Amino acid sequence: MEAAAIAHAEHHGPPPANRSSRVEPATLGMLLFIISEVMIFGAFFTAYFFIRVVTKNPWPAHGTKLPEDVAGINTAILLSSSLTIHWALTSIKNNNRFGLKAGMVTTFLLGLTFLTVQVNEYVHIGFAPHDSAQATVFYSLTGLHGAHVFIGLCLLLMVTIRAFRGHYSPERHRGMEVPGIYWHFVDIMWIIVYTTVYVI
Repeated sequence: MEAAAIAHAEHHGPPPANRSSRVEPATLGMLLFIISEVMIFGAFFTAYFFIRVVTKNPWPAHGTKLPEDVAGINTAILLSSSLTIHWALTSIKNNNRFGLKAGMVTTFLLGLTFLTVQVNEYVHIGFAPHDSAQATVFYSLTGLHGAHVFIGLCLLLMVTIRAFRGHYSPERHRGMEVPGIYWHFVDIMWIIVYTTVYVI
């Protein structure tokens, strides 16, 4: 009886919230956010398939050409960043701080390279968003993905800074694991965009 009274006296604030999910709240929040982002991409893909399937317009528009080779190399760069961020996460789980730091720096640089190449592609591609419906959809899909890459880079930068400050450990690494989930989503979405827009 006394032990229960002492425990009650030591507890301050409301009782712990009931959790119906076994998934950590931060991870669950990121997964729900990703689902909402998939819906946004789906709206743009609907416009893309309307142009190609329903109206049977040529893709890309007549007189325009997409740089498939450059996009292919850029795809390899972005996919490599998924491997390096996985290396970083595996490293901190094994208390390898060098692997964590090297993996995060490499991931950030690969992501930055991808975005730089994409901006350079826009500069030299030879058509503008308002030139045709195909151009509008092209810039919308790749630009939407580019915006997600930029957000991901901001997250990666914060994680990298925290890694160098020693904020993560084998027991506490959720702060880099959740942004890593987002970065993998960005990579997977690019594979879909690349295959749909540049390859098919």
